[in-house]
Amino acid sequence: MPGRFAARLVVSISGADVGQRVSLRRRLPTGEYSDVVGVLESWSGGTLRVRRRDGEVVEVPEGIVVAGKVVPPQPPPRRRPRTGEPG
Repeated sequence: MPGRFAARLVVSISGADVGQRVSLRRRLPTGEYSDVVGVLESWSGGTLRVRRRDGEVVEVPEGIVVAGKVVPPQPPPRRRPRTGEPG
């Protein structure tokens, strides 16, 4: 069917990935999707706890996770080049 796009959503993480950086896609009550990226701190009692880079912990019920995967660690921050010596 030309013009149709279908995405295959796969959850390829498990409790064994605690401590790894993950990307989760969750379905919100509005029907929209939202992504959460961070370190998977725990997965117990049907809830995934993910710590974002700003320190916020997001709790995601596993029943609304539609896709998930382990992603590479966050790259270190870039350093700005020096523009000259202070005056």
